[in-house]
Amino acid sequence: MPSTPDKAEFERRLKAIGAERYHDKHPFHRMLHGGECTMTQVRAWVINRYYYQSRIPMKDAAFMSRVEDPELRRIWRRRIEDHDGGIEEGGGIRRWLKLAEAVDLDPDYVASTKGVLAATRFAVDAYVSFVREKPMLEAVASSLTEMFAPAIHADRIAGLLKHYGFANDAALSYFRQRLNEAPQEVAFGLSYVLDNADTTEKQNAAAAALTFKTDVLWSQLDALYSAYVAPARIPPGAWDGFEAVTPGTVPDRTAALGAAS
Repeated sequence: MPSTPDKAEFERRLKAIGAERYHDKHPFHRMLHGGECTMTQVRAWVINRYYYQSRIPMKDAAFMSRVEDPELRRIWRRRIEDHDGGIEEGGGIRRWLKLAEAVDLDPDYVASTKGVLAATRFAVDAYVSFVREKPMLEAVASSLTEMFAPAIHADRIAGLLKHYGFANDAALSYFRQRLNEAPQEVAFGLSYVLDNADTTEKQNAAAAALTFKTDVLWSQLDALYSAYVAPARIPPGAWDGFEAVTPGTVPDRTAALGAAS
């Protein structure tokens, strides 16, 4: 009889994926947290990251539609509530739009997803499809990038407060809230994966799912870097650096698309 895979070793394997591949190591994030981004680059990040944020509850709803266990649905439902919030208040999506306002973007434009890079759409939509179609173990495992999120949120809060005039408690409320929410999600998701990945084959599949998710996050930043940093080639249909920006905050095209100040 084959031996049961070791849970502790598998957990170390999952965490090693984040140590090697999580997008906190991407050059764009290093620029953002270090105050090296122009406001145009910051706004491009806000616009494109919104597409990811807005699809997270859709991803979770797709997952829940497959869950027959009411208890698991109740636990997972909180993720949707965290992002969508109530009718009148709260929710990560609305907090992200507060960030959009803080960087002088029209929040209605951001919510429309009109200027999102095609590569962002492809990556995020692939993630939603993955969760909808893959076995439930792999769907849950793909969410485990949240294991690495609190550190990046803490670094982001500190970096934005230090380097950018727009940063204040209201603008950064999304990240502060995720410092509380993400660990709760990780505690359940990690336990679920460790308990259900009870064969080597399942462990390999779960690890591949987490690797796929890190690729989704990394590829979004690759697209941003290419379009707005170097070679600064904005593809057709993507935000041009001017649309939906509060009048008077972008003095000319050179300032909008030039190097970081």
